[in-house]
Amino acid sequence: MLPKDLVAELMHFRAERDWAQFHTPRNLAISLSLEASEVLELFQWEDRQGDALAKILPRLREEVADVATYLTYLCADLGIDLDEAVREKMVQNRKKYPVELSKGSAKKYTELQGEA
Repeated sequence: MLPKDLVAELMHFRAERDWAQFHTPRNLAISLSLEASEVLELFQWEDRQGDALAKILPRLREEVADVATYLTYLCADLGIDLDEAVREKMVQNRKKYPVELSKGSAKKYTELQGEA
C-alpha cells in the first residue's frame, strides 16, 4: 500500500544497517503488535476527539508510521503483496457484510447472518 519508491527506501535503510538478520517473521510480528499497541495506548482512558486528538496527532503519526514500516518489512520478507491481500479480503468482507444487513450496524458478521 506504500508506493514502490518508499518501500525501496525502507528496504535500503534496513540493508544499510544489516538489520534484516534480526527481522525474522516472529520478530517483525511482535514488533508490529507492539507498535500497534502504542497507537492504542494514545487513546487509553480517553476517547480523544477535537483538540485532544490534535494534541496527540504528532505522536500518533509516528506510531502509525512504525506500524506501516514493520508491516512492510513483514510483507516484503514473506512475499505478500499487501495490495492484493487487501483486495482479496475486501471480496470476503463484501460477502460477510452485505449492505442490506450491515449498513449502520456494528454487529459482527456472525450476528448478522441470523437476521437474513
